[in-house]
Amino acid sequence: MDIQALERKAAEMRKTTWEMIYRAQNGHTGSDLSCADILVALYYQVLHQTAESFSDPDRDRYVQSKGHAVEILYSVLADRGYFPKEDLLTYSQFNSPYIGHPTNHINGIELNTGSLGHGLALSVGIAKAGKLDGRDYHVYTLMGDGEQAEGSVWEAAMAAGNFHLDNLTAIIDHNRLQISGLTVNVMNSEPLADKYRAFGFDVVEIDGNDMRQLVDTLQTRNTPGRPKLILADTIKGKDISFAENRPEWHHKIPTPEQYQQGLAELDEQIGGLVHAK
Repeated sequence: MDIQALERKAAEMRKTTWEMIYRAQNGHTGSDLSCADILVALYYQVLHQTAESFSDPDRDRYVQSKGHAVEILYSVLADRGYFPKEDLLTYSQFNSPYIGHPTNHINGIELNTGSLGHGLALSVGIAKAGKLDGRDYHVYTLMGDGEQAEGSVWEAAMAAGNFHLDNLTAIIDHNRLQISGLTVNVMNSEPLADKYRAFGFDVVEIDGNDMRQLVDTLQTRNTPGRPKLILADTIKGKDISFAENRPEWHHKIPTPEQYQQGLAELDEQIGGLVHAK
């Protein structure tokens, strides 16, 4: 897919997620919208993995450490054919496996996540196993910036550098907000770039809502012997005007009026990308 097609796909996935959250009256709206471009870049352009190859031991791995943003992951997986799109209608319903955090009962999800601070450590283990087994897969993990307050993140970062895991790419959805406010006010973990460099990572700072930057950075091979950290600056609540950069939209359900306004804004975004083709 070209960059414009990927941008249009990200807008469509935001709309699918907005609809899913409103229908279920549950979801982490702002967190989903901020990282939509990252997931689209991974699943439509970068990951060597498909629904058909998900059991292949040589597939690339993706671990969503910020598991609360599961709705956008479900939207992308359904669109990529890992399970029927109709399954999204059951999200957060009684007896549905499509719950509020990733579970590996669902095709396409490697591991149960959601307890913040675990995803990088799990990914370090998978990357180290790949080295030991002589396999050529790459491991990607997506963390939140509020998650960086967890001590286990830094223990994992130390291990990644120590074991020279150049088959590991960690991404931080750096929207600077968490459920209780600005990350710098809740628990300041900056300067993140300097800290990861100190643990042996190559660090690339990009606009995490710019599809071309995402694809170019994700497709660039890691320096031999060094894991990569992509510090992706994003907008929480991206493309819904009244939700952008608002901490209360971390986990907020739109009213009927807000829902319609959000749909209109997303449809305008999709339409603009279609007509610009």
